[in-house]
Amino acid sequence: MWSLSPSPERFTVLPYGDAAFLVELPDLAAVIAYYRGILGPGASGSPQPFPAGIVDVVPAARTVLVTFEPEVMPPSDVLAWLSAVTPDASPATSGCEVEIDVAYGGADLAATARLLGISEADVVRCHSGSRWTAAFAGFAPGFVYLATDHDRLHVPRRATPRTAVPAGSVGLAGEFSGIYPRSSPGGWQLIGTTAAVLWDSARPEPALIRPGDTVRFREA
Repeated sequence: MWSLSPSPERFTVLPYGDAAFLVELPDLAAVIAYYRGILGPGASGSPQPFPAGIVDVVPAARTVLVTFEPEVMPPSDVLAWLSAVTPDASPATSGCEVEIDVAYGGADLAATARLLGISEADVVRCHSGSRWTAAFAGFAPGFVYLATDHDRLHVPRRATPRTAVPAGSVGLAGEFSGIYPRSSPGGWQLIGTTAAVLWDSARPEPALIRPGDTVRFREA
């Protein structure tokens, strides 16, 4: 186990098989800052390229997985690269800004308002007025967990998940917001819908939203 400590966050790097390292961080904010530090201030909002030999960098809720080609970049060089990352906790993002039009009025909007003790209009204003960061992807192709810098929209998942949530549903669960890219079971609180296509394998970049991007919701 290696312990690396660039300012401001301390983190630990663990071997993850023969061709990967797992970076453990204290919380989601530290993951976002570390991942932004890896992406760097690429030109025109695009991430800077990874060094030759780095295959992929995958953020999660408390970790960042880094896979590499040992024959191209030895593990010691990967560790040196990881130790040189300076976490970026600034509001600016290395990714793109994605705007999503939402028709608010989802099946759980009224219940969400009751859980939060505010009006439905306030839920809409807060959701559409917040700056959301794509923290990590998972669950289904195109599904991205979006986090913001306040806790005014923290709500529990539904006690009974739905067997089928329509594609395009915009929901809240815990500290996250997200959009269902396709019909699937799910337990998030649904507050609206969007016609945006979150995943299209025919596009050069299939995912509409990628980790590191900023998302703005607009009331349709």
